[in-house]
Amino acid sequence: MKTKSIAIVSLLVLCFFTLTSLRSATQETMTFEGTYDGHEDYGYNFIGTDTDDNEYTMTFQDIDAKLLSNFDLKSEALVGKKFTVTYTIESEVVTDEDGYDEETETYSIVNLKQN
Repeated sequence: MKTKSIAIVSLLVLCFFTLTSLRSATQETMTFEGTYDGHEDYGYNFIGTDTDDNEYTMTFQDIDAKLLSNFDLKSEALVGKKFTVTYTIESEVVTDEDGYDEETETYSIVNLKQN
């Protein structure tokens, strides 16, 4: 009986870790088309236009290092150029010093194509 209980618990733990790792591996990507607006300390800015022709800014905090070697986004040379940006959003909950949970989102560029 004890062996059976251990086997069941082990199977449940294995299933849990398999499902959580699968979720990370299949993280959803999104696509955005916009004009590069430059690099700041807090990220890479792109300007997009919504369906009502209103402009908005998308800021990406992280970019794949290989993409940075292909596109020098830290220089001014690409400012004003149009790009298709494929990105992911990673959410993290951080507890502050007062015990409150705060959710932060990191937008990461995983692919970049100049239009």
